[in-house]
Amino acid sequence: MNRHFLYNIFSRIPILETGRLTLRRMRVSDAEDMFDYARRADVTQYLLWECHADVHQTREYLQYIQKQYEDGEFYDWAVVLRENSKMIGTCGFTSFDDDNNAAEIGYVLNPDYRGKGLMPEAVSEILKFGFLRLNLHRISARYMEGNDASRRVMEKCGMSFEGTHRDSMVIKGNYRTVSICAILRDEYLEARARAENESQQPFLKS
Repeated sequence: MNRHFLYNIFSRIPILETGRLTLRRMRVSDAEDMFDYARRADVTQYLLWECHADVHQTREYLQYIQKQYEDGEFYDWAVVLRENSKMIGTCGFTSFDDDNNAAEIGYVLNPDYRGKGLMPEAVSEILKFGFLRLNLHRISARYMEGNDASRRVMEKCGMSFEGTHRDSMVIKGNYRTVSICAILRDEYLEARARAENESQQPFLKS
């Protein structure tokens, strides 16, 4: 994997579909939907960025990332609930480690849509894309201390807890403890094969 390879894919970021979701390029027209959650303190308390002050700031951000998409330097999808076409969050790759064929993922979900299994559905699709399309060897994700919901998403998607880095990042003026979960390609493929095999088993009456 190299930068030219990533450019060819992400400069025309593909649309991905799951049972309930469409993952697509973010659009400036998503500003109202994004601001709906980007303005909330309960969303940004575990993120690197501050609450958006108004929808104008959200629109400016979405305008800014259009150029990054075109340059193949932005790897995040809008998470859209297909039943109402509402953008309810984002999910994708935050960085790539070309030398080690690895990547880190991140995600944000509108709290109004928590508890429905939607983010594990989106993350599972990104893992599939990473391992089967990008042929990555390792995918990791980080979460701040206290964000147990984020860790649950990772573990539901087959990622394993690997460790904690105490006070390892200064975020919004405070030292924060950050933990990491990850999954390897062989682990992903094994779990995928097991799930497919189980789905093909005949129904047995007790």
